[in-house]
Amino acid sequence: MKKVLLVAPVMSRSGYGEMGRFAMRSMLNNPNLDLYLHNIKWGHTGWIWEDDQERKMIDSLLQKTVMYQHNGGTFDMSVQCTIPNEWKKLTPYDVGYTAGIETDKVAPEWLQKGNEMDKIVVISEHSKKIYENTSYGAQNQQTGEVIEDYRCTTPIDVVGFPVRNIEAEEIELDLKHKFNFLCVAQLSPRKNMDAVINNFIEEFRNEDVGLLLKINGANDSVMDYHRCVKMFENMTKTSEKEEWSCSITLLHGNLTDAQMQGVYQHPKVKTIVSLAHGEGFGLPLYEASANGLPVIATDWSGHLDFLTLPGGGKRGNNKKFAAVKYILNPIPKDAVWNGVLVADSKWAVPNNKDARKKMRDVFKNYKKWQKNAKALADSYQGETYYFDKFNKSIGANDDEVANTAEEGIELL
Repeated sequence: MKKVLLVAPVMSRSGYGEMGRFAMRSMLNNPNLDLYLHNIKWGHTGWIWEDDQERKMIDSLLQKTVMYQHNGGTFDMSVQCTIPNEWKKLTPYDVGYTAGIETDKVAPEWLQKGNEMDKIVVISEHSKKIYENTSYGAQNQQTGEVIEDYRCTTPIDVVGFPVRNIEAEEIELDLKHKFNFLCVAQLSPRKNMDAVINNFIEEFRNEDVGLLLKINGANDSVMDYHRCVKMFENMTKTSEKEEWSCSITLLHGNLTDAQMQGVYQHPKVKTIVSLAHGEGFGLPLYEASANGLPVIATDWSGHLDFLTLPGGGKRGNNKKFAAVKYILNPIPKDAVWNGVLVADSKWAVPNNKDARKKMRDVFKNYKKWQKNAKALADSYQGETYYFDKFNKSIGANDDEVANTAEEGIELL
């Protein structure tokens, strides 16, 4: 039985937190693995707080790991769920597990760290494609050889997310309209929230339609709520609010998975919209789509995987969502994140006119889009399928492991 160390923000309420918990569930489901756990932080996000069986399992694994390492225990392999520049050589066989990238190029550090891993698992074909296609100049420090086309050569697999069987909890929402668009996002440049808000106001200002924003800045604290309100006021300050027939409702706070299911299944929540510049996957879009909500989204990046039905020929020919046109532009200076979002990379800039057109089409022809949404929801797989896929991708059942780490490479 292999002793596996999972390094992940399993306590975090974030996309990476959900990835870490999915990896944990998958490996606990594998009788060939003896799982250990090291929890890490993810930004300033809040932590899960429910006193349920999964939280008890997390606490048990954390305690087991501390005791094992205290007694000098070692591991056969690791699965490291975080951004690639944080990956490390920890064991004879290391797997990097990441959401990947939202732009058209990964950071140079990601190539180097990726080549130190024995396997990489990402959560969308977009992330795999960008990771594999990015190259930089580099030099072998030992031989002096200049490598003009240095790439990640570690094998990369794609494993998405399962549909989880979570019973919805009824949630009180103060919605005055029968038809409401939903947007679930963090207030960051990549999510492009001001475009969602301003396009909604411009298109539906004089109509009986609402926009529900489930948002936060970094976490679900009271201070974060007030910062979100202030940012929302700044986004809408140029609009004459007294003229609106439409309305915008802010929803902030720590909701359980069951409560989020209640949001997606609320009878007045009709569709979800995202004009993000890019997504590694787009978990809120996936969850909403799995609940049968039509999706309006930028026609770029990770969410195309699950918003396009298989069997449509060339990727993208069987899209079942309202795809918003875009152009690829260099990311702005305030979005650059050293080691993650590089300055010369590009992301999608949605066409605002087309965004309003697609929002109008879903509102006007809702039954057609409901049919498309049902086709998508019916195509999604459950946990058993993805547990098996994840375990196979990380080599959980392989008899032997091999260390393929490169050394002595300096990026130019």
